[in-house]
Amino acid sequence: MTEKQLNATKKLVRNTCQNKAKATNEQIDAMQKGDFGGDRNAQCYLHCIISTYKLLTKDNQFDWEAGIKATNANAPPSIAEPGIVSIKNCKDAVKTPSDKCAASTEIAKCLYDDNPANYFLP
Repeated sequence: MTEKQLNATKKLVRNTCQNKAKATNEQIDAMQKGDFGGDRNAQCYLHCIISTYKLLTKDNQFDWEAGIKATNANAPPSIAEPGIVSIKNCKDAVKTPSDKCAASTEIAKCLYDDNPANYFLP
């Protein structure tokens, strides 16, 4: 995928998950800047994103190996290389596997904290 195609896909996923989870633009924009303190809707928005990319196992753990495969297959090298490093660094990010929305937020926050400039979730 080119960077333009990737951005179009991210926009589509964002719109779909935003409508599904009822997260606000403000909450999503805040997460793009590292503020993951949103309400349940914001957390479940991230669950929708993580699930769309098939990055969560049935027991709500980060399927980081699937993340690496998907990144290699779909992202341009400028995004893939730093993204894979962050994915590996966040393989143990889930601390709340009993809650799929919280687990997804923990993954997203770890990916952001690991490399804010290359945070790639929509």
